This record gives sequence, structure tokens and C-alpha cells, in this order.
Amino acid sequence: MYMLIVSLIGYLFGCIHGSQVVAKYKKLDIKNKGVKNSGASNTTILLGWKYGILVAFIDIFKATLSVLLVLYILEGQGIIGSEQTLLVYINALFIIIGHNHPVTMKFSGGKGTASLVGILLAVDWQIAVIGIAILLLFTLVTDYLVIGVLFMYVSFLITTYLFFGIEPAMVVVLISVMSIMKHMENYKRIVNKEETKLSSMFRKQT
Repeated sequence: MYMLIVSLIGYLFGCIHGSQVVAKYKKLDIKNKGVKNSGASNTTILLGWKYGILVAFIDIFKATLSVLLVLYILEGQGIIGSEQTLLVYINALFIIIGHNHPVTMKFSGGKGTASLVGILLAVDWQIAVIGIAILLLFTLVTDYLVIGVLFMYVSFLITTYLFFGIEPAMVVVLISVMSIMKHMENYKRIVNKEETKLSSMFRKQT
């Protein structure tokens, strides 16, 4: 029962897309322009960093709100400890599924990076600090956001296992596999030296 509830909450929150809000305001089909992705990075490429930050803000905090709502519901029902943790991670899984495959965008959405950051912020501040630090470090060192994202998922998997055990970690494995599949084109573009670098994305001031 509770698994169904947290899954539904996660999916519905995941379907809220910052890029759709910006796309309607700018009258631009972000999904089918640039690198053909509806996330913050493609919005930055197309419209500049200000709009990219707006999209990221929406996608981050929809995930945070979803997890906080689930925590509020579960604690109100007296569900705590390992059962609560696993349900929160299932909620996180469905936030990413909703973001990547939203019914509002014919099941073709983003890649879940900003939403994962929002999940980290709500799940545990220590996991969030470690994960975001890893993201920033590897992104700045390599100049590729996708590399930072990959290592953030690795960090999330390791810290989840250390903090909460094997069951939540297995949920993170599923989330990570979805991310790798979604970013496969980015990895190919890096190999072919065609991937947009972070530094060039932030030069655009439109």
C-alpha cells in the first residue's frame, strides 16, 4: 500500500519539468533543439545560464518536495527506521522515472541529474554534501558535466550502502543504470570530442 503511494507521489512530482515552464515562456521547443534534451544543461546551451539555472531550480526542488512529503506521510503513520528509508528510496526511484519518462511529455523527458541533487538534499545532508562536492570536482576538473554526474551516482551508491545498507543501495543501482543509459550519447560525444564543455555552455549569455 505505502509502496504504491510513494511510487505514485514520486512519479507525479517527477513529471513536473522546469524545461516545459521555460519552453512555454520562451516559445521554444527545448526538447528537440540543441542536444535534444529537456534538462537544465540543454536549456543553458540554447538560452544561456540564467534559464538553465531556473530549470535546474525547478527540477531540484520538485524532487526535494516529493521526498519531504513522503517523509511527512510516513512519519505521520509511525513508519520509521529501515522501512521508512527504503520507501523514501523507492520514491526517489520514481521521481527519476517520472522525470525521464513523464506522461506530460509523451514519456520522453530529461536525464534526472538535477532531480537527483534534490533527492540527495532531502535524503541526508551528509550524502548530499559528498555527492554535490564530487559532482562539482569532477565536472570542473574534466570540464564535462556528464563526467561529474557519473561520479555523483557512484558516490550516491557508496554512501547509501555505508549509511543505510544493501536494500536502498540496490535501488540506487537501478537509478544509476537509468542514468548511464540516458547519458550514453554524451559518453559517445566525449569520445568523438563533440560533447559541449561546461566552460562553453556558460559563455552563452542570451
